[in-house]
Amino acid sequence: MLEEVERWLADRSWSAADRPLGQLLSAKRAAGNTVSVVLPALNEEATVGAIVEVIRRDLIEGLPVPLVDELVVIDSGSTDRTAEVAAKAGARVVHRDEVLPRIPALPGKGEVLWRSLLATTGDIVCFVDADLRDFSAAFVSGIVGPLLTDPDVRFVKAMYDRPLGQEFEGLSSAKAHGQGGRVTELVARPLLNLHWPQLAGFVQPLGGEYAVRRELLERLPFPVGYGVELGLLVDALHTAGLDALAQVDVGVRLHRHQDGQALGRMAAAIYRTAQVRLSRGHLVRPELTQFERGPEGFVPHTYAVDTEERPPMRDIEEYARRRVA
Repeated sequence: MLEEVERWLADRSWSAADRPLGQLLSAKRAAGNTVSVVLPALNEEATVGAIVEVIRRDLIEGLPVPLVDELVVIDSGSTDRTAEVAAKAGARVVHRDEVLPRIPALPGKGEVLWRSLLATTGDIVCFVDADLRDFSAAFVSGIVGPLLTDPDVRFVKAMYDRPLGQEFEGLSSAKAHGQGGRVTELVARPLLNLHWPQLAGFVQPLGGEYAVRRELLERLPFPVGYGVELGLLVDALHTAGLDALAQVDVGVRLHRHQDGQALGRMAAAIYRTAQVRLSRGHLVRPELTQFERGPEGFVPHTYAVDTEERPPMRDIEEYARRRVA
């Protein structure tokens, strides 16, 4: 590990408990910052309501001054009751296609995150995945904290244990506790260590919980699919520098796990995102062929790998008009 990264780990890695809620509220009042929390959601009716309820109870309604000023669920085309459940729990629900309708929406998580900048107004934008179980408000307060208390910090990732579910009961408890980030360990971590060793200190580089100053987010391109987390992290390093990045331990993250084939598609998109950043040239749109056993043997299924990227939001006419207004 680079000496620079060892120093960064000591100076820029914290626990959520390091910044009590009272300290955050005082810092927020002093700086005048506003905080938006965004939950990108696709068919998450089973979990999104509980997450919204915890944030409202612990970070909005249960405080003398709200820590969170805006709580928005961006629904990216759910066919279940995600929007209804989120609204009933107290979130403002916005459909992906309602934001920037001039530009037809593409499928993918990164697309939703990119559009959320136009659907929110906070100086600090905090992203939280909508499939988390046993959700704690520390997922939000923990990663927002450094941005409220340290003006030099601009991008904060959550770090946590990711235990596997019941389908992996045969593993020892120690292994099951640390095996949740399979794409992280097999794809993202090797890529970062080989090509961006300054980012080798991030425990969960692909985690969906992170908070960023809007002035930085609006300058970054957004891969529309699974590569968005790696893309934002790499581009934030080049734009803001390592000392502007940080991570906070928020405990344990429980969520729904993807099957092996879905992980393969995720890995391909992440690799492609890295490839684009290494070359910044024209590349042929790749495809990934996977196999499933059918009645007569293995059947190939070919998927396009997410390669589209949205430009920095500050380059979008509608966003620029809002800033002037």
